Amino acid sequence: MPTDVKRIVITELQPIDRYPTVSGTFEGLKPGEKLELVNDHDLQHLLKYKFSIDYPDQYNYEYLEQGPEVWRVVIKKL
Repeated sequence: MPTDVKRIVITELQPIDRYPTVSGTFEGLKPGEKLELVNDHDLQHLLKYKFSIDYPDQYNYEYLEQGPEVWRVVIKKL
């Protein structure tokens, strides 16, 4: 992963801070910039449901790692 990609290890955050941190970081990205999320379970709910409501047509994503212990996803702001 290039060093210019912002990275959030979700498990290091308090549950109440997780979505505000992820969404705030995403909102601060410029088009074309990327955010890597690292978690201990699949981020499907966040990516397919929450982000699709809050940021429709503003992102795409790809899995870098899919468990069983670590999930890594890169979200690109369009």
